[in-house]
Amino acid sequence: MLWFPAVAALALVVLPVVGLLVRSDLTRLPSLLVTSSSLNALRLSLVTAALSTVACVLLGVPLAIVLARSRVPGVRMLRSIVLLPLVLPPVVGGLALLYLLGRKGFLGILINWLTGEQVPFTTAAVVIAQTFVAMPFLVVSLEGALRGSGDRYEQVASTLGARPWTVFRRVTLPLLLPALGSGVVLSFARALGEFGATITFAGSLEGVTRTLPLEVYTQAEVDIDSAVALALLLIAVAVLVIAVARPRSWEGGLR
Repeated sequence: MLWFPAVAALALVVLPVVGLLVRSDLTRLPSLLVTSSSLNALRLSLVTAALSTVACVLLGVPLAIVLARSRVPGVRMLRSIVLLPLVLPPVVGGLALLYLLGRKGFLGILINWLTGEQVPFTTAAVVIAQTFVAMPFLVVSLEGALRGSGDRYEQVASTLGARPWTVFRRVTLPLLLPALGSGVVLSFARALGEFGATITFAGSLEGVTRTLPLEVYTQAEVDIDSAVALALLLIAVAVLVIAVARPRSWEGGLR
């Protein structure tokens, strides 16, 4: 009985990709993918997505642990705020970043006063925008794993005299590894496909802020065949990341 909705759900995901394949000009595909603008966009996407994933790990792991283990009042509201980028339209996130870090934003004014530099419309802005939209995926994965496993092992380690850092390194972190692997892959894939916040906050400057999704949008206005080819490239990279960078051991840990 479940096969019918399962097949319908699979078709909803697969058939649009098939539509792109049918629409693509396979004879021109290689030449469309090796243009300088396409290669620049691909390189920039991979670099910025990797940097934003590192930022997600450095910031998201401590945040997930605090949300999962803290018992202070207001944690529920804090969790809702942290997960806000999951439901916000990306363009709204881009506007929020722009009015925080832009020339007239209170933090942007401070950065400009201290360094003489501006954040918007730079490669750093791309990384910030990608981190903003991708980090909740990591936090959700880790917090769910922490809540599911409970804190009994950490409490036992503490009663045996282990210091907090030792408990984190020898108990908490190993428990987190399956969810961390899944969260890293999801964050990287989300950052790779980010569009709305990036174009609003970072703009679309070739070689500086024009990532692969922005290049697809740009080419769609002038050469639809090129846009379709780049869209297929983006899909292929995303599938490769999810299929190859997510070992079976991580998947098994999430079952």
